[in-house]
Amino acid sequence: MSTIAEECLDECNAVQAHSLEDYGSENPRWCKGCGDHGVLASLQRVLQKNNVEPENAVAVSGIGCSSRLPHYLRTYGFHGIHGRALPIATGVRLARPELPVIVTMGDGDCFSIGGNHWLHAIRYNINAVVLVLDNAIYALTKNQVSPTSPDGTHSNTTPRGTYLQPMNPLSVVVGMTNVSFVAQTATWLPTHLDQTIEKAWEHRGLSFVRILQRCPVFMPQAFGEGGRNFPVVFLENNEGVPIDPWLLKRGPAQAHDQRNINAAQKVAVTVDPAPMGLIYHNPELPVYEDVRHERHERPDHATFVDLLDKTLDRFTV
Repeated sequence: MSTIAEECLDECNAVQAHSLEDYGSENPRWCKGCGDHGVLASLQRVLQKNNVEPENAVAVSGIGCSSRLPHYLRTYGFHGIHGRALPIATGVRLARPELPVIVTMGDGDCFSIGGNHWLHAIRYNINAVVLVLDNAIYALTKNQVSPTSPDGTHSNTTPRGTYLQPMNPLSVVVGMTNVSFVAQTATWLPTHLDQTIEKAWEHRGLSFVRILQRCPVFMPQAFGEGGRNFPVVFLENNEGVPIDPWLLKRGPAQAHDQRNINAAQKVAVTVDPAPMGLIYHNPELPVYEDVRHERHERPDHATFVDLLDKTLDRFTV
């Protein structure tokens, strides 16, 4: 016969099953029809499926419409400054490696002002899920072109239209040293979106996921009006993102070896049709925080506080 204390201890140690509501915070303030709603819902479903404790995860963002996501996800959150989400995420991983980190950025936030941090974060291969919500426009600041805006796009900064072809982020990422996970999906493919983020969550290393979407206000025509007229091909592999039968109405399946970097680079440079699924995956690469902590012993808490005090004392006037 167990005692009351033992029963209380068992109850405290029991794993609590969470509902979707456990991962929701305040009501999102995105525009009606914005793909950010779908990404938030997908993240909540993935967190629930893995029964992640809300206080045991961190959402980090920069600046932009997509960067409001930490406000609406009931985890720890850090709403950073423009282009700097990845350095913040790196700091979180080094200081609290036991906490999973989710990074959300827009195309301008990541590929433009944050481009230098983006490339080096790939090289560092920190353990984080990095979601880039690409709508091919700066929307929060009301209609300026981004690196992925199509040639000829008219905006406040390009009233005569852009003159350059858009950047292909996938071809950039697969060319980086230490790249370990690259995938692409879209908000108009909700099941595929869920399964892609789930694959990214399972990977240990930096999981780079480009999520295509349209901005219903400033770029409604992006990506064939949100998939209505946008050719895609689904990458097929037993270890890749599953392809539900209904997806084949959107585009054909193509066999792909995501462990082969040459095959990944060939797929990544293809923009018509756009590849959907897991483009490259190398789970064998070392994670930066592991390498760092193996070479530098972390101080205990008392030593850390003492070192911090000494650092702050240097600024005493």
